[in-house]
Amino acid sequence: MFKALEPFVLSFIPIFVAVDAIGTIPLYLSMTEGVSREQRRRIISGSVKTATSLAVIFMIAGKFVLSVLGITIPDFQIAGGSLLFIISVRLLLPGSQKGTALVSNHDKEMGIFPLGTPLITGPAVLTTTLMMLDSYGIIPTFTSLVANMLIVWVTLAKADSIMKIIGTQGTRAFSKIVYVLLAAIGVMMIRRGLFGAFLK
Repeated sequence: MFKALEPFVLSFIPIFVAVDAIGTIPLYLSMTEGVSREQRRRIISGSVKTATSLAVIFMIAGKFVLSVLGITIPDFQIAGGSLLFIISVRLLLPGSQKGTALVSNHDKEMGIFPLGTPLITGPAVLTTTLMMLDSYGIIPTFTSLVANMLIVWVTLAKADSIMKIIGTQGTRAFSKIVYVLLAAIGVMMIRRGLFGAFLK
C-alpha cells in the first residue's frame, strides 16, 4: 500500500517545502490590509490559478525547452539545485523576506503579481516541479502540485485565523525551518546531477 503511495509522498514534500504556504501569509496579509472579504476571495482565486497554471505549463513544456537548448537533466539538476540553495540561503539571512515587490492594496492584479508569481510559484517551485517530474513521473507530480495549491488556497483563506494561532514569530520560525529543508533539497539535486553527469 505504502509502496504505491510512495511516489506521491516523495514528490509532495519537496513541492510543499518550495511553495511555503505558511511563509506567504504575513506578506499576503500586509498586501490585503483594508481590502474587503470579496476582494480577498478574488485575489486568492487569481493567485492560486496563476500559480497553478504557470507550474503546470512549465511542467509540460520545461523538458522540451531544455532539449531545444541542449540542456540535459543532470545539467538542470546542478543548476536548479544551486539556485534552490542560493534562494534558501538568501531567505535565511536576517532581514530577508520571500518577496519584495509590494503593490497597492487595491491593485486588481496583485493576485497575479506578486502573489501568484513569484511568491507562490517562483523559481524554487518551477525547479522542484521539473525535478519531481523526472524522478517520479507526471501523475504523482501533477497530483502533488494540485494538492499543494489547494493547501495554499485554504491557508490564504484562513490566514487571519492561522496568524492568531501561531503568531508572527511562529510563521517566521516555520519559514526558517522550511528554508533549511529547501537548502538540503538543493544540495541533493546538485549531488544527483553530478552523479548523473560524471558517474554514469
